Amino acid sequence: MLGAIAPLALATTQPTALVVDLDPRGPRYPSARSLRELVEEGPRAADLSPTRAGVAALANGGIGFEESRDLVDLLLRGWPAVVLRLPLQAPADVPAPIVPVHLLTPGRMFPPQGRGVYQPIRGGSRLRSRLEADGSLVLPAAPRRVVRSLLEGSRPVASRWATAWRRVWGVSW
Repeated sequence: MLGAIAPLALATTQPTALVVDLDPRGPRYPSARSLRELVEEGPRAADLSPTRAGVAALANGGIGFEESRDLVDLLLRGWPAVVLRLPLQAPADVPAPIVPVHLLTPGRMFPPQGRGVYQPIRGGSRLRSRLEADGSLVLPAAPRRVVRSLLEGSRPVASRWATAWRRVWGVSW
């Protein structure tokens, strides 16, 4: 679930942003057309740049990054902020910084996996200061109402968690 809502949370910190799902098996983000449809049918001018402020999402529709690369480049040039949601096996040549997002769990079974954004779960925040010293961001707890809003496709109400995502844009990844 974190992999589905993290890109939306990051996008909501900007006045206007686009979330593009590059995972052919990704979540069903609400979108009028999918990335596959834009590649196969060609984009309209309204697809290549925002027509109004807010967050838009572009579901994948079952297409790989290689087939959609040219369109992704156009979207990156036309939108003021773009969040690319990547599959687990991320392509090596994605034309944007990659921000790893991980759960921070208690115990030793799942140790931190390097620099990135960490979402602690109950009891998993003991490593906060070490992770932050290494350049990672550790988020506060995610309120249920905010998670529910993102899963329902609506902009969440203000919260410390939603605001904490804004810091990601200022870090060099």
